[in-house]
Amino acid sequence: MPKRRPDLLYIGVGSHIVAINTADGTEVWRTKLKATAYVTLYHSNGRLYAGAAGELFCVDAQSGAILWHNKLKGLGTGLVSFGSATPEASSASANAAAMTAAMVATTAAATA
Repeated sequence: MPKRRPDLLYIGVGSHIVAINTADGTEVWRTKLKATAYVTLYHSNGRLYAGAAGELFCVDAQSGAILWHNKLKGLGTGLVSFGSATPEASSASANAAAMTAAMVATTAAATA
């Protein structure tokens, strides 16, 4: 009988994407993107799309391998947000963007 893959929670923190096993909290994999404090994530069809310092990365959700990278030349180094054509995903993306904006504002106020 094949071993069941763990349910994973993906977090963006300290220039990394980290996959956490939801059953026991252990780290399954960690992938460094680039030197930035904020990483935004979108999960779809076994892939993670990560925004970091104005660049876009596509990462395999099971292994953490970077599949491709787009520097989004000419767009600056701002926060990358995600949207979707499906109402459920769009709502989740909007909620995540609002939470990220709140964290950025809180961090800025704390360091001022």
